[in-house]
Amino acid sequence: MSYTTHLLELITKQNGLVLTRDAEAAGIPRHYLTLLAREGVIERVSHGIYVTPEAYEDDLYMLQARSPQLIFSHETALYLHDLTDRDPITYSVTVPTGYHNRLLTDNGLQVYTVKKEWHELGVTETTTVYGRPIRLYNAERTLCDMFRQRNNVDPDLLTDSMKRYLARKEKNIPQLLRYAEQFRVSTPIRKYVEILL
Repeated sequence: MSYTTHLLELITKQNGLVLTRDAEAAGIPRHYLTLLAREGVIERVSHGIYVTPEAYEDDLYMLQARSPQLIFSHETALYLHDLTDRDPITYSVTVPTGYHNRLLTDNGLQVYTVKKEWHELGVTETTTVYGRPIRLYNAERTLCDMFRQRNNVDPDLLTDSMKRYLARKEKNIPQLLRYAEQFRVSTPIRKYVEILL
């Protein structure tokens, strides 16, 4: 099988989006991406990211593909976990302290930073509406993050999110309370749990 054929199969398998690292992992020299781009088969949308003209641009996936340290959090994670109906105006992401990437500021993201030892705590995976995997914080970590920012968050959003969370079958209250203790928001979260349960 030729490199071009192999690359086209990879692009089809990934719904019209391919990263340079995907091609290299499949043993395809990156030069073949350039050749397909010159022929108009794919288009380079960013460093290391190529899409077919008919493919939807999957913003969440592409942001994380360009910046793997980025984890979707706060309002964006609330929305992805169906803990709010409010469509986020801008994407909220969390990165470890000291991580700087121009991509974050250039794309108008709401960027939060945390200690490196907290960065991977509570990370889970979901898929975008286009079926591509992205990383975000689990519902329990997301709620704790929101309570850490409670002075800058609409109180109705916190109440609604907690109500939705506590009404779920798959809630994990012991984990929520462990995270709340670690992030020093146990007092307000315990109040909500006692009132709403």
